[in-house]
Amino acid sequence: MTYRAPVRDLIFTLTEVAGLDAVAATGAFPDYDREVLAAVLEAAGQFSEGVLAPLNRVGDRHGATCADGAVTTAPGFADAYRQFAEGGWTGLSAPAEAGGQQLPKALELAAYETVHAANMAFGLCPMLSLAAIEALEAVGTEAQKATWLTRLVSGEWTGAMVLTEPQAGSDLGALAATATPNGDGTYALTGQKIFITWGDHDAADNIIHLVLARLPDAPPGPKGISLFLTSKYLVRPDGTLGERNAFRPVGIEHKLGIHASPTCVMAYEGATAELVGQPNQGLTHMFVMMNAARLAVGVEGVGIAERAFQQALAYARERRQGRSAWTGEARAPIIDHPDVRRTLAVMKAKIAAARGICLSTGVAADLARHAATEEDRRRWKGREDLLTPIAKAWSTDVGCEVASLGIQVHGGMGFIEETGAAQHYRDARIAPIYEGTNGIQAMDLVGRKLGQDGGQSARELIADMKATLALLPRLYSGKPAERFAKGVEAVEDATLWLLDAKADAARAADVLAGADAYLKLMGDVVGGWMLARGALAARAILDAGEGDPEWLEGRITLYEVYAANVLGHASSRLAAVGQGGELLERMSAGALAG
Repeated sequence: MTYRAPVRDLIFTLTEVAGLDAVAATGAFPDYDREVLAAVLEAAGQFSEGVLAPLNRVGDRHGATCADGAVTTAPGFADAYRQFAEGGWTGLSAPAEAGGQQLPKALELAAYETVHAANMAFGLCPMLSLAAIEALEAVGTEAQKATWLTRLVSGEWTGAMVLTEPQAGSDLGALAATATPNGDGTYALTGQKIFITWGDHDAADNIIHLVLARLPDAPPGPKGISLFLTSKYLVRPDGTLGERNAFRPVGIEHKLGIHASPTCVMAYEGATAELVGQPNQGLTHMFVMMNAARLAVGVEGVGIAERAFQQALAYARERRQGRSAWTGEARAPIIDHPDVRRTLAVMKAKIAAARGICLSTGVAADLARHAATEEDRRRWKGREDLLTPIAKAWSTDVGCEVASLGIQVHGGMGFIEETGAAQHYRDARIAPIYEGTNGIQAMDLVGRKLGQDGGQSARELIADMKATLALLPRLYSGKPAERFAKGVEAVEDATLWLLDAKADAARAADVLAGADAYLKLMGDVVGGWMLARGALAARAILDAGEGDPEWLEGRITLYEVYAANVLGHASSRLAAVGQGGELLERMSAGALAG
């Protein structure tokens, strides 16, 4: 199955839904304009289609291998990475002084959607380099930036995020890796880490690991964690590579999917490292990298959903069976069966909603850095923080759902590996687990992000959705507008209920019991908001006599599909938000075991 980058969808979402023009208006991106936008996405699409997509099946079949303390990537991957680096794709949003192109983060996210769609296992490598770039930009010293940042931006070296240990998964306070001062400003890093994505490989000359570990005098728990940088090869003062550092891959995991992405068990045996940022502030520093990765993983969910949808749509057009419900044609393509058509329409609508959420989060991140006033930057930072767990969790759930529906459209053929539909589902399944499971994203949303400003960011989001709701009667009457109205009302009710519950320490379990349902409700309704904005923009373009009428009418209809099939669930989501912790307490382990 060939992949075609949805460049038109990406441009429309960035400009008409996410509001990228507001980012351009800040003046922070002097080389950006709409021509650059189109050129970057066209080039990204061509590379993803021509170089990465053909390797997707190869990587799944062959996978990465580990022998004698070294990882070898799947056939073609090392050469593809070299082409990727030469194309400057790791430096799209990096600052010009580090060798980057200084383009908006939202545009980078859109370009990377095509990478993840074409080859998710490949895309994980540069994705982690981007997260390392953000961390070094934020807390690295000038010397570290000169030595490490420029090589990451150029793609010459890659980055890895090193957190998890066998006894310390999401509970990073339990990690035991140590960093002992060597007396010369460096540290000896010792310990074992697991689940390290692209922790070792043969695609780049050097690999930079950002590692969480403890100093000898560190306090226990999360307050005693520091962030360290260590690299596969030591770097001499002149910037050339020296001897191999004292860490190695012990093995790679055998996984459900993303077989071409080496998930390494790493052993650090007194590896030479340097401190990044302040001692015992590693968790705070790592969250710079983590939040960048969380949004990028949300884009992964969009990408894999788009790939699965394209394959399902092509199959539905080709596969003939039964009689058309509309034309009466015998042995009609199965896309002419209402249930298949509905399935495909819902798939496309959810992809468009998730894309809108992720790219709008990217725009918020750009404006949080570059808006004109401190007040505007504060407001956009609140929006970015609020949307990030939704973008990560809701979009990766969409990735799994759409990939599963893609198999369903194929019927029995979808369950056969040769069609390729099953790979999309296997690959997609890791994304809801990455960078903090989706349950953790929900707890982060209600536990930190919702209350960090007393709920102001949520109230501003609701107000913006109401402003769009007021415009919908221009397009729709009856249920399409009513369902969005009820969805916004449900979000407002749930938000006020949670803020009230958060004010009472005795109701902590009530808040956590409703966290998952609240995130899903927010995702459903914010996704509907994205499609409503797209529909209004499409109508305005049509009224101006511009654009492709069939495609723009499709954007208007897409909102109606979403309203009918997704927004109607808002009331049940609201009920689940308020279920309360006592109900779950009664459902004890013994009761569950039956």
